[in-house]
Formats: sequence, C-alpha cells, structure tokens
Amino acid sequence: MDIASLSTALSSIQTANDFGVLMLSKQLDYAQTQGDGMVKALEQSVSPHLGGNIDIQV
Repeated sequence: MDIASLSTALSSIQTANDFGVLMLSKQLDYAQTQGDGMVKALEQSVSPHLGGNIDIQV
C-alpha cells in the first residue's frame, strides 16, 4: 500500500468518524429537547394545591 492510498483511506475514516460524532450530537440535542418537553408536560399536569391538607374527624 503506498502513501497516497493510505492517506486517502485515513482521510475517509476521519470523515466517517466526524460524521458519526455529528449525528450523535444531533441525536443528543433531540433527546434533550424531547426530555424538556416531557418535563414541561409533567409540570402542567400536577396540581400542587391538591393533597396538601387532610381533614380528620373522630
């Protein structure tokens, strides 16, 4: 294997690695956005004033 083809192969591998890292970064951003949406939805579904007091009569 000569130097030129080795250089081309390494460059191709580096490009593939860079692409993989970029896609994982995008997926992480998407998961973070989905998680933030889930937290907001859960916060809106909670009624903090309910269950705070208990009336007991004997």
